[in-house]
Amino acid sequence: MRRRSVGRRVVRTAATTAVIAGTAGAVHHHQNQKYANKEAAAQEQYDAAYQQGAADAQQQAPPPEQYAPPPAPAPAAGSDLTSQLQQLAQLHTAGILSDDEFAAAKQKLLAG
Repeated sequence: MRRRSVGRRVVRTAATTAVIAGTAGAVHHHQNQKYANKEAAAQEQYDAAYQQGAADAQQQAPPPEQYAPPPAPAPAAGSDLTSQLQQLAQLHTAGILSDDEFAAAKQKLLAG
């Protein structure tokens, strides 16, 4: 008789373990679904807020500025050589032309 009660205990322990394991699996599955649903809801909220922010930014953004082309440089006061050399000298003293650039432009003017 002792053997039967030991067998019953083993079967009872195995059945209890199976029930516990099954319950744990079901709880784990339920928790995973719950967390996945929370993450999906949070992602939907984030996406909706992003879309709303993008729409607001487009509505509030000023139109891109249209820049006018720079005005054409005014013709030289005189087309004679002296006025052109004076203009080069002014650019050189203002620092716009380096010494080398000034010398090259002056040579070009003088050469004709």
